[in-house]
Amino acid sequence: MGKKSAGVVPFETMFASVLLWFGISMPLVFVGSYFGYKEPTIEDPVKTNQIPRQIPEQAWYMQPIFSIPIGGILPFGAVFIGLFFRLTSIWLHQFYYVFGFLFIVFVILIVTCAEITIILCYFELCSENYNSWWRSYLTAGSSAFYLFLYATFYFFTKLEMTKLVSKILYFGYMPIMSYSFFVLTGIIGFYACLWFVRTIYLSVKID
Repeated sequence: MGKKSAGVVPFETMFASVLLWFGISMPLVFVGSYFGYKEPTIEDPVKTNQIPRQIPEQAWYMQPIFSIPIGGILPFGAVFIGLFFRLTSIWLHQFYYVFGFLFIVFVILIVTCAEITIILCYFELCSENYNSWWRSYLTAGSSAFYLFLYATFYFFTKLEMTKLVSKILYFGYMPIMSYSFFVLTGIIGFYACLWFVRTIYLSVKID
C-alpha cells in the first residue's frame, strides 16, 4: 500500500481470506483428525520383536548426513528445466503455456522421488538398518534445499530487483514454495518406501 502497487490485496479480500481460513479450513482440520484417529492402525505384514535389535555400524556413505542430501539431487534435476520457466513466468511476468510439458515433468518427479527413495531404503535394509521412516521422507524432501539454492542463484543472475519490498516478496515467497515442494516430495518418498517395505516383507515366508 505504501508503494502504491497495483497488486496490493484489498482489506476486504484479506479479511474474507482470514474468515475462510478460520471458518472452513481450520474446522476441517479437526474433522479430518477425528476421522483419522478412528481409522485402524497400520499392521505389520510380519511379526516383529518388541525389543528392537541393535543396528550394526553403518558405512560412511549410508550415514544420514551423506545419503539424505545425495537423494535430493535427482528429483531436483528432474524439474530443473521446468523450474527455470516457472520462475521466469512468475517473476518476469512472461506467459507460460506448455502445461503438457509441466505435467510430464511432474510425473517424472514422482517417479524419480519414488525410485531414489526405494533404492536408498533397500541399501539401508541390506545393512540391517530398519529406521527408514523419517529418512525416506527427508531423502526425497531434501530436493527442496536445492530448489531454494537455485532460486537464490536465479535471483542474483536473472532478476534485477533493486527495491527492498521486491526482495522481501521474493525471499518471502520462495521459502514457502520450497517448503511446499519439501512436503510434496517427502510424502512421495515416504509412501513409496512404505509400499516397498510392506511388499518385500509380505513375500517373506516365516514359519
